Amino acid sequence: MNTFVKQTLTVSVLSTMIASTAFAAPTETPPAFIKKVADGLISRLKADQAKLQNNPAAVRAIVRQNLDPYIDSQSFTRIVMGTYATNQYSNAAQRAQFEKNFRETLIENYGSAFSKFSNQTYTIRPYKASNTKNPVVTIDFINKGEKIPVSFQLADKGDQWKIRNINVSGIDLGLQFRNQFAATVKRNGGDINKAIANFKPDAEAAVEKK
Repeated sequence: MNTFVKQTLTVSVLSTMIASTAFAAPTETPPAFIKKVADGLISRLKADQAKLQNNPAAVRAIVRQNLDPYIDSQSFTRIVMGTYATNQYSNAAQRAQFEKNFRETLIENYGSAFSKFSNQTYTIRPYKASNTKNPVVTIDFINKGEKIPVSFQLADKGDQWKIRNINVSGIDLGLQFRNQFAATVKRNGGDINKAIANFKPDAEAAVEKK
């Protein structure tokens, strides 16, 4: 094979790879993705309900296995850190540490919420497709006759959707966590390292602000 043919084939292969990457898109619709995540999590909670009583570690393990892989923690981190996610206030290592800590405390938050699970059901609201890369899918959780709307804002990660923010009963958790983190920075005298180490997002307190 001569050099020209090799170069032509190489260019063709690279062009195909670049094109497939550039135009990669999630194969699932946003509602189908959210339904998959919700069904997987709820089925595990129902199946292991007897084992979960007074066992927060077991609940957290289920949340970690069935919800954490679908969270866009980098985007969530940027939302929560707000201006503190810029180079003016923090460096890459600090932001990585914040993301690690934040991910773990989110699991604790959701584990605490789901530990109260008692065979809730849910319905997905009608979804209207759009061209946005951050579509929103809303689920109405039904718990003892009470309807609790939870909206999931998604991020198009090229080959799959991920959850970048959550709104519960009209409360933007990303925004509320941002306010909580800003307050933590202030309490720690502007020391970003101390704020990152001490920050504990409180989902219940955020939702109660309604």
